[in-house]
This record gives sequence, C-alpha cells and structure tokens, in this order.
Amino acid sequence: MLLCWLLFIPFIGGLACWATSRGRDNAGLARVIAFLSMAAVFVPAVVVWFTGDFSLSGDPSIAPAWQYEIAADWISRFGIEFHLALDGLSLVMVMLASVLGMLSVVASASTVKSCVGVFHANLLWTLGGVIGIFLAIDLFLYFFFWELMLIPMYFLIALWGHEENDRSTNTAAAVKFFIYTQTSGLAMLAAILGLVFLHYDQSGVLTFDYNQLLTTDTSGAFGMVLMLGFFLAFAVKLPAVPFHGWLADTQANAPTSGAVDLSGILVKTAAYGLLRFALPLFPEASANFAPVAMTLGLISIYYGAVMAFAQNDIKRLISYSSISHMGFVLVGLYAGTMLALQGVVLQVLASAVSTAALFILAGQLYERMGTRDMRALGGLFGRLGALPGFSLVFVVASLGMPATGNFLGEFLILFGAFAAHPWFVVIAAGGMILAAVYALYMMHRVYWGNPDAGGTIATMRVREYTMMMALVLITLILGLFPNTVLHVTQTVTHDISSWFAAGVIAAAQTS
Repeated sequence: MLLCWLLFIPFIGGLACWATSRGRDNAGLARVIAFLSMAAVFVPAVVVWFTGDFSLSGDPSIAPAWQYEIAADWISRFGIEFHLALDGLSLVMVMLASVLGMLSVVASASTVKSCVGVFHANLLWTLGGVIGIFLAIDLFLYFFFWELMLIPMYFLIALWGHEENDRSTNTAAAVKFFIYTQTSGLAMLAAILGLVFLHYDQSGVLTFDYNQLLTTDTSGAFGMVLMLGFFLAFAVKLPAVPFHGWLADTQANAPTSGAVDLSGILVKTAAYGLLRFALPLFPEASANFAPVAMTLGLISIYYGAVMAFAQNDIKRLISYSSISHMGFVLVGLYAGTMLALQGVVLQVLASAVSTAALFILAGQLYERMGTRDMRALGGLFGRLGALPGFSLVFVVASLGMPATGNFLGEFLILFGAFAAHPWFVVIAAGGMILAAVYALYMMHRVYWGNPDAGGTIATMRVREYTMMMALVLITLILGLFPNTVLHVTQTVTHDISSWFAAGVIAAAQTS
C-alpha cells in the first residue's frame, strides 16, 4: 500500500492540477495541490526513514533484501509484473525527489503565469515518472517510467521555457533533450530484451523480474554488449562526456523549476540506474569496463570545469559544473568499493541540492536584473539583501568546502578509490582546484566589482528566503551528520560492492 501511495500520488495530484485549468485557471489552487501532493510523498518517506530496519542485507548470490515489496501480474504471457520495491537507496532518492519537487512548486510561483494548472500537472507527472524509476524492479516497468518522464518534461521546456526566447528556441532545446534521451533509451530497451532472452536461454523462465535476472550469467562478450546498452542510456542522462551535448542548452532554456528537476532529479536517475542495474546485473563486464568508465569520468571532471569557466550565462555555467560533479560520481561508481559507493550516494544527494539551489538563485537574480549574462552584472553584493550570501554558501558547497555534503562525497569517492586506482584519484583531485576557480570567478563577476547602475533592487521575499534556508539546512545535515544518509544506504552499497568484487575476481580469472 505504501509503495502504491508513493507512486500514484503525483499522478493523481497532476490530474487534479489539470482540472483546475478548466474554465478559469485557478493558479493558487493548482500550486497548493502540487505542493501538498509532493508533501504527501515526503511525509511517509520520512516515517520509513526513522522506523525502517536498514540492517537487512540480501545474499548477493540470490537477491537483495527490500524494506517493502509489492508484486502483481501485469502481462503474464511475457513474464511482466507490476513489481515495486523499496530499500535504503530507493528511499533516499524518493525523498530527494519529493523535497526538490516541493521546492520546484514554490520556485515556479513568481515565474509561471500562464496555464498554471497544466504546468503543475506536467511537473507532477515528471516527478511521478522519476519516483516510478526509483521503485520499479520489473525491468519492463522500469523502462516504462524511464520513457514516461520524458514526455511531460518536454512540454515543460517547450511551453514554459526561458521567457526571453521565442517558442522555437525553447522547442529546439526540448527536441534535443528528447532525441538524446529517447535514442539512448532505445539502447537500454535492446539491452533489457537481450538480458531477458539470455536468462530464458539459461533457465527456461521468461521474466523481467530484477531479482531473478540477478542470477543470470552475464560473463563473456554478450554480457559486455548488454552492459554497454545500459551504460549508454545512463551516460547520456548523467551526462558524461562525450554524451553531454543536450544538457547546457536544455537547462539554459528550461524554466527555473524545470532546471531544478533536470539537475536535481532527472540527471540523478542515471547514477541510480548505474548503481541499481549496471553494476549488479553485469559485474564482470563492469569490472572489465571500469578503466574506460573512470577515464570518461576524469574527462568529464576537467571538461565540465573548463567549459564552466568559459561561460557568460549563469545557468550554462551551472550546467557544466554539474557535468564536472557527475564525473566524480562515475569515478566512484566504477571504483566499486563500499566506501566509494557510499561517497557516490552522498555526492549525488549533495550535488543535487547545491545545483538546484544555484538554479533557483539564478532564477531569482534574473527576475530582479532581467539578465543572466555575467558581463552585464557586478557590484550587487550589498544591493540584493541575503541573495548574495546564499549564493556564496552554495558556491562554496559546490566547490567542495568542508562541512558540506559535497566535500564528504568527493572525499569518500577519492579515498575509497585510492587503493585500487591511485593515479585516477590523483588526477581527479585536480578537478577540485578547477571547481574553486570557476565557482569563485562566478561570484566575483556577479556580485563584486564596480556596479553598472545604482539604486535599490528588490530583496528576497519570505517564500524565497524560506526555500534557501531549507536547502542550507539540508546541505549542512549532509556535511555534518552524514550518517543520517549513510546508515540507510550502507547495506545496499555493501551488496553492490560485493557483486562488483565478484566481477573483478571473475574478470581476473578470464583475462
């Protein structure tokens, strides 16, 4: 019942928001419905957080252990079930989606003025698709939600994109997003079908069930091909260089709430997919592919940092910084140790929060100044109330300052990867220096220097201030009390590292 509640509430809330747009568009009611829908996901997730037994650990040779699980026949002829499950990893991701979902609703209050009910319907349906990804353990159902979330996100970008652009520019960005993700999704679909047929060939059972597919022998060249199908889909969504071409244009043209969802939630579905599916289902192939994946991670770290430094548009700078952050995630994932995987989880959460905060602040700055071009800004530190101070907090969080979750995530990744991959760690650590360069350079160009014009600018509203304080609190909790997350995910990361270690041994024996 809990899993159905978590999954269907956003879709039901979206229908209710859509209904408010019939006749006279009741914007206030639509916003209230959308906010309460995500709160109705967040509250039971918090209850599970505090009451769940996260010491449960599955047998890596059989199946993982789930806190909650529900299964019902769907298309039984082909072994497809409506199969949902929740463990520590999916719980923290559902909580992330619900928190950023509530903030997206609040952030859109001052920017979305037309068709408000339809906007929030698409926002909630996007979030519902994301939550479905975090809960589905039937691979057909997982792919269904993977594709489902793309459609409402397309409309959010195309119809409510950057207001300075004409409709065709926003639509072009939405089409680019859709083509990249749809094409890579087809590669994953082919890999899913290949895995299902491989399992059928070995066991005589036709199924899309994750628990059963974990027992499939995916060693050999065919297993590598299947793993690459999953990896391609996740690398595009992460995104990792050279599959990143859609991100900057899409986030620059998305509305603030859409950019928050893209950077904070949709992009993180790729890291979740690598953790949940690519590594456990294909341990030997993942171990063999690890040097290539970690090299792509290093390239992403440096490429994202250099490109961020070269930007004049604030949102494009934040987008490229996100690519750099996800490079660390890729390095940690394919290091495969429990410590590195715990760092990956922390880095995913912390970077989602800090990047979402920076996008919200960029939207607030644009609302007041009418531009995101840093060449037209400067000297704003004493003229915007608390906004520059909040910007400084999340800029230093983004560059990995101690006492923030970003620092601990990167530290655990590098520390956990050092024993097996010391040179990768040494090279990756240099990316943290570049992060400081582009982050502080942005602060200097926007808030310091000589002001272009005098006068008072509107300071932050109570609603905006409350949003930022909530995000600051989350950032500090992740940095100062990381065990609030790590104790929830420790058994999951232990199981994944066990699968990966078995793959390393198998790869060494066959090489």
